[in-house]
Amino acid sequence: MTLLDSSLPGFPDAAPLAGLAGGVLIGLAAALMLLGVGRIAGVSGIAARAFGLASGSQPRLGAWAFIIGLPLGALIVTSLTAASTPAFANPVTLAMAGVIVGVGTRIGSGCTSGHGVCGMSRLSQRSLVATATFMATGFATVAAMNALGIAVLP
Repeated sequence: MTLLDSSLPGFPDAAPLAGLAGGVLIGLAAALMLLGVGRIAGVSGIAARAFGLASGSQPRLGAWAFIIGLPLGALIVTSLTAASTPAFANPVTLAMAGVIVGVGTRIGSGCTSGHGVCGMSRLSQRSLVATATFMATGFATVAAMNALGIAVLP
């Protein structure tokens, strides 16, 4: 089994090359933002600036361009490739999850992109603790949902 295989044993939907390419692009975007603008590519902070909920040196227009570019980029890749159409939970569940994640990012002073990508790469102690916390919480949530027989996606 090599990295070039389209799937992994036990994981028929795995796409290692797509994951590798996505990871490289996320890392490149984070590095370019840090080196080019001097800002951490934390999506929650960028979204807060876009909606005027946080101050910062980044113009609101730049924050909006970043936020709009996230789903737009995914839409472009999906339309140009044979990528499967993503499945989403119902809108009420998505809204509730968004509020919970938003509260968590405020309490944790950042999100997975800020702490997990940018903070971890800088060996920030605060980010190491935050990343360990949200990873452990995610593992526990999935384990609990599996134990209760609750499907994650429809």
